[in-house]
Amino acid sequence: MSKKRGLSLEEKREKMLQIFYDSHDFYLLKELEKLGPRKGVISQSVKDVVQSLVDDDLVSKDKIGTSVYFWSLPSCAGNQLRNVYRKLDSDLKSSKKRYVELVDQCEALKKGREESDEREMALADLKAIELKHNELKNELEKYRDNDPAAFEAMKEAIEVAHASANRWTDNIFTLRQWCSNNFPEAKEQLENMYKEIGITDDFDYLELAPIPLKAVAD
Repeated sequence: MSKKRGLSLEEKREKMLQIFYDSHDFYLLKELEKLGPRKGVISQSVKDVVQSLVDDDLVSKDKIGTSVYFWSLPSCAGNQLRNVYRKLDSDLKSSKKRYVELVDQCEALKKGREESDEREMALADLKAIELKHNELKNELEKYRDNDPAAFEAMKEAIEVAHASANRWTDNIFTLRQWCSNNFPEAKEQLENMYKEIGITDDFDYLELAPIPLKAVAD
């Protein structure tokens, strides 16, 4: 014996609506939860089913005092359906009107674009101009390094790097002086250590030579 199939959500909605239509009465939720099983809707799902009907404006809901009442009349449902029909009908008319407008615009845009020798020549000229534009753009990209703004940015970056290098040179000299003052007995060991890490006798501040714009352009 096959197991009885449960009601779908739409079937539950129809059953709960029938309770309102048959009685023309007002109900509390707990009353509907008792009446639902008589129509095949389990009490645990009554609340969600009724709320879905409220969301679709098929059931009205209002709070009176501390209690919330639900009701629905066949005439209310009919009015709701008529409202939905009017809205859909209005949307359909608007869509048809918009369709006609778009068709007219499409036809207007086609004018002057019919296939002809003149149009083919114009398109060919346009394509040639676009190719030339791309060539010039690529050529200009090659000379971007000589752009005055790019040169100034590079010059500023070099000056910052130069100042930073000399600042560290100054720090090294200060550290060497501190080591000499505090560890005079280790002078020879310190000198060997300096040479091992690259601080030789010719170690000195860097001098920044001016960069002529002409040299960069060349």
